[in-house]
Amino acid sequence: MRAIQFITHETDNVSYVEGARMALEGGCRWIQLRMKDASDDEVRKAAAVIQPMCKEHDAIFLLDDRVELAKELKADGVHLGKNDMPVDEARRVLGEDYIIGGTANTFDDIERLARQGADYIGCGPFRFTTTKKNLAPVLGIEGYREIIKKMEEAGIDLPVVAIGGITADDIDDILATGVRGIAVSGTVLRAENPVEEMKQIIQ
Repeated sequence: MRAIQFITHETDNVSYVEGARMALEGGCRWIQLRMKDASDDEVRKAAAVIQPMCKEHDAIFLLDDRVELAKELKADGVHLGKNDMPVDEARRVLGEDYIIGGTANTFDDIERLARQGADYIGCGPFRFTTTKKNLAPVLGIEGYREIIKKMEEAGIDLPVVAIGGITADDIDDILATGVRGIAVSGTVLRAENPVEEMKQIIQ
């Protein structure tokens, strides 16, 4: 489980590909290509550049949501949102060798994803974020603490990755709750120097 994950996001001056390149240069070793409103062909085009860069940096390359495309491109896996294909169904398509993560906002979500055989949980949002439409209730530090406690009580040992409006200053506090990873996007891309920002986050 790589501790820091980067989720691609397009801004006025940074493309999906450029964002991934900067994240990798800054030391990130887990890239999720998330292009919600793009066509499969547009994702293929971006993946054709990002996937080799990930190989070069020995980084994990995941696609957001597109299970069939992940299989076609031989990505390392997929991340599935609440309205995407269920994890167990994706597992039937992809087999055991692919990483499959799922999005959770509550402990109930986590229980369901654990039952379905997810490899990790993307859990959030930590705070309000503009990169996501239809945001679920914000968790904050207390929310993570509560969820990790319930997971321990239920014997669910899955890595939880916190997501949603996280900045470098939040990371120590979040990891202290027992969360094992952090996903970042906007905080890196909005920085004056995204590569340096990523380095700081990794450290």
